[in-house]
Amino acid sequence: MNGSLKEHILTYGRMIKFSHTIFALPFALSAVVMAWQTHAPSFWDMVWILFAMVSARSAAMGFNRIVDAKIDAKNERTAMREIPSGQLSQKQSIAFVAVSALIFIFSAGMLSQLCLILSFPVLFLLLFYSYTKRFTKYCHLYLGFAISLAPVGAWVAITGNLSWSIVFLSLGLMSYIAGFDILYACQDIEFDQKEGLFSLPSRIGPKKAMHISSWLHAATLVFLSLMCIAFDMHPIFWGFIFAIGVLLIIEHRLVKPDDLTHINMAFFHMNSAISVLLFIGVLVQGILK
Repeated sequence: MNGSLKEHILTYGRMIKFSHTIFALPFALSAVVMAWQTHAPSFWDMVWILFAMVSARSAAMGFNRIVDAKIDAKNERTAMREIPSGQLSQKQSIAFVAVSALIFIFSAGMLSQLCLILSFPVLFLLLFYSYTKRFTKYCHLYLGFAISLAPVGAWVAITGNLSWSIVFLSLGLMSYIAGFDILYACQDIEFDQKEGLFSLPSRIGPKKAMHISSWLHAATLVFLSLMCIAFDMHPIFWGFIFAIGVLLIIEHRLVKPDDLTHINMAFFHMNSAISVLLFIGVLVQGILK
């Protein structure tokens, strides 16, 4: 691989924050493990599910960067992102999103006709998030909802149907994502207010927003507990839920309304650990059950 191509790949990866895929992907893989009990996926099922998950997120993140390019250029925190800084052009970014969307649709089609049909509304829901901060302070909840489609999608891809039991995992992901997105949005309170953008921290203040974030993360634990009961999971999974709860408490201890210095540690390190811990817990209990 020549240096120019490698640098382009790395630039696209930075644009969509590819490393953040770890937040939601373990939830989708957890759904696959849960479905495995009654519907063993083939090797190619796993391949196409991974392609679908990564490409869907890539399309959504790339689209968000395109839509927000002018806004990002005004914000000191985001001005050096790849499009506003000139590292990637609008045409290059649009091409990236188009290719990612096509890979997602193709991957869904390789899984089943039902997945192919559902890929279009799912893609629309993912892309629409980019506009929500322009009209609703509940954009964090919408983001959580859009990303929470991943476990349900993986489950449908493997089983061909929808189970209410797996919905608890998706609700857990929704509240988890929405909760930490609220914390992350605290960085841009003044900018959002100046530009007329919507977020809970900019509309109701960081203290109240962080309280809502705490309640959402408490709901995450409730939904994971309901999933544990619905699937009659091995008792060891309760230990993993407890560990996830401890990490969520640490995350909220790190971020204060008047002190955001540890926001990146809370956002990336804590959330990465929580997602991976969930997947390990689902995998371990599946082996022991």
